[in-house]
Amino acid sequence: MKGIAASLFLQITIWAQTAPVVLSIDVENRVFYQFDISDYLKLASEPVRTNPPAVKTFASTLGIADIVAINGKPARGTWTLRATVVNLGGGCQCGPEPVSAASGTAIADTTRNNYLDVVWDILTPDGNPVGSIMASGASGGMPAPGSPLVVTNSDLAITGGTGAFLGMRGQGGLAQVLAADRRASMSEDPSMRRVYGGGARRIVLLLLPLIRPEVIVTANGPDVFHSTDFGLVTSARPARQGEILSAFATGLGPTRPGVDPGTPFPSQPIHQVNSPVEVTVNGKSADVLGAAGSPGSIGGYQVNFRVPEDTASGTATVRLSSAWIPGPELKIAIQ
Repeated sequence: MKGIAASLFLQITIWAQTAPVVLSIDVENRVFYQFDISDYLKLASEPVRTNPPAVKTFASTLGIADIVAINGKPARGTWTLRATVVNLGGGCQCGPEPVSAASGTAIADTTRNNYLDVVWDILTPDGNPVGSIMASGASGGMPAPGSPLVVTNSDLAITGGTGAFLGMRGQGGLAQVLAADRRASMSEDPSMRRVYGGGARRIVLLLLPLIRPEVIVTANGPDVFHSTDFGLVTSARPARQGEILSAFATGLGPTRPGVDPGTPFPSQPIHQVNSPVEVTVNGKSADVLGAAGSPGSIGGYQVNFRVPEDTASGTATVRLSSAWIPGPELKIAIQ
């Protein structure tokens, strides 16, 4: 039984380190600019709202929208999309009677509207760059098998990322239409996009991060210290409600200012973590007072946080997140 328990613990640990992360990204003022003119000098020149002709198969469009929230919390940034309309409209030969495709649509066994290249260029609410997520795929039709159940259509493959999302992979699709999209001519001045408005969407991505935030754990336990004297938090010396603690971690991503790869963080200036950093204690958000590169370390960080006043005495569960990516849970003693 002891061997089975150890094996199960190992499997759970591996799953916690590789479990997918769900990002729900809300965008607003979503406008699709149609490639409907051939006069180069007229591009982005019309100061008035435009009404392009109906989109036809094989047409191309460029979409722009504002990122406003991630996982229900405020964020900023820009969503851009390059699409080719394919209108795969059926014509399946898989049944006893062949089905013809409608005129002007592409005969196919699958249903898709567009083939896409998508970029989410993500900022913190105060405008600091976090990184970008890139995807390719198709809109419309059924979502990919294994997608979150809230995804209603689209089949996007995460092809990579930058910054805090370096090496990202996964899949995703459309989860909710919040407001109807607007289509415009390529002649419309895109500086007026927020004035004229556009659609709103919620896209949900299932991500497999290359790197995850993680509090360092040694033979003596998690590297969580009392900020007053940097004594280790242990069962013999537990943390207190309302106390400020310091955790040493890895995987929090780029800092500002940055350092070259493989270079230790200097003592001055302090290198603040670019991404939103969150600490939860027993599932409740703690006040994060600072998150920065640890001077002299390569890829090491210090996170200072305050234990919530209403944390129950005993063993508390602590989890660190960066760029909306959660790390594994750990346990500390609370007095």
